[in-house]
Amino acid sequence: MNNPFDYLPDAACEEAFEKLVDRIETLKKSCRAEDINFCREIEAGKMLGVLIAADDEGLHHTLYAFSGQLGNGGFHYPGFVEPVFDYLQPNGYFKIKEAEISRQNDAIKEFENGLLSKCLRDWQQAKEQLDAEIKEYKDKCLLSKLERNAKRDSGIMDEEERAAMIRQSQFEKAELRRLKKRAAARLEPFESGLTEAQAHLESMKEKRRSESETLQQWLFSGFRLLNARGESRNLIEIFSATSLKVPPSGAGECCAPKLLQGAYLRGWHPVSIAEYWYGKPKGGEVRRHGEHYPACRGKCLPVLTWMLQGLNVEPPLEKTGQMVSCREPEIVFENQWFCVVNKPAGMLSVPGKGEIISLQQWLIEKYGAERKVKMAHRLDQDTSGLIVATFGEESFKIMQALFAIRKVKKTYIAELEGDYESRNVPRHGRIGVPLLPDWLDRPRQRVDFDQGKEALTDYEFIGRSENRSRILFRPLTGRTHQLRVHAASESGLGMPIVGDRLYGDKTGSCSERLLLHAHKIEFRFPLDGILYSFESPVPF
Repeated sequence: MNNPFDYLPDAACEEAFEKLVDRIETLKKSCRAEDINFCREIEAGKMLGVLIAADDEGLHHTLYAFSGQLGNGGFHYPGFVEPVFDYLQPNGYFKIKEAEISRQNDAIKEFENGLLSKCLRDWQQAKEQLDAEIKEYKDKCLLSKLERNAKRDSGIMDEEERAAMIRQSQFEKAELRRLKKRAAARLEPFESGLTEAQAHLESMKEKRRSESETLQQWLFSGFRLLNARGESRNLIEIFSATSLKVPPSGAGECCAPKLLQGAYLRGWHPVSIAEYWYGKPKGGEVRRHGEHYPACRGKCLPVLTWMLQGLNVEPPLEKTGQMVSCREPEIVFENQWFCVVNKPAGMLSVPGKGEIISLQQWLIEKYGAERKVKMAHRLDQDTSGLIVATFGEESFKIMQALFAIRKVKKTYIAELEGDYESRNVPRHGRIGVPLLPDWLDRPRQRVDFDQGKEALTDYEFIGRSENRSRILFRPLTGRTHQLRVHAASESGLGMPIVGDRLYGDKTGSCSERLLLHAHKIEFRFPLDGILYSFESPVPF
């Protein structure tokens, strides 16, 4: 079977998906409410999966799946495989416990807005009143002290008056202490009531947390996933051996686990699998309607690693152990502090998990370990062009600082899908779309206007054809995949970079590489004061 994390769909999966799309188009014309609701839901954005499987006689069958659950809170729709674990039965354990926890949420909110709020308000009002009384007495004492000081400064004062002033000062200090003590006693009932209310709130929250955790454990243990050898494990057992330890929400509900489970339960042998995005992008994800995508790694890698055991699965499309690029890097400039290298597309900037040679390793072999080569910044593996490497720790820190304060000017040139004029995209401008890693589907990034990090890119289109546009990018920040997401996202230009395997058209593009090139880099180096500027011809 093909590798669900790195593949191109075979003809059978493509044909099956086209049939599914045709069926959806037919359902849109249906008068049945459940069909109309289903179509609306998937048009809002959903992953759809296809699995081709063979039975014992060699006949091929097609299974379909949708990710997650439907908006009506169910997992079932005609023509799609059943869920791995249907925990949403109306009167089942999950629904009953979920309702109980929901009632606890309401009770907590009611308590917070009711008794707890009143206790807090009463305590604040009492404290403000008592603080005001203490302040008033302190102000009175201060005036009295100023009067005594004025008498002392005048020099017209006998011993009896001096002794009286001392007694007055001592009395005022003692009275202030007594006033504070009386205030604390008057405040104590309010503090006790507030403390008791806060303790009760914590006990309510602890009860909710405990019951939620028990329900979650019940849920994870109910997902029993098969592999090709007929063995089964639940999600707790599968994720216990991973760095996550605890299964993330929604694990086991993606398309691929549903499809494999469906095939195993029917006694069929999986042959090929593919997952496609249908509808609009959602949740800040950069997805394209009708495009195929790999299984997510956060939720699906541990699950599928188990479920694929016993199957002969193809290796990833790119082989490891050799340089993917067809040519060597080129040293454009070097001095005692740094070098500028023209990196070919397909080469990693720094070592990765596999055995592919990175540019940093190549430079260390060239210059020797004693030069202490470090990459001052990075380019994506699929991006070609200029990149700076430093020699020694001092140079590295200087270059890092220059990047941090935006004193390094970078210019990229790319080819985008589509004609910007026909799409009514402005010829030049600034894209300010904040980005956040998609933690459950690394290395993908997503748009997030609430929690994302600032990402700014100036752009200018410099050429166009019938189905492509050439653009000049000047990034002001250096977020991962910044240019790729700013190009592809509907919040940006809505025009993916040609050859982008993550955010663009993976099958329709005739390009074998990402058409993004780091064309120019410019900076003034503090140790010699020289303004350096380097350019690299665009190789596409």
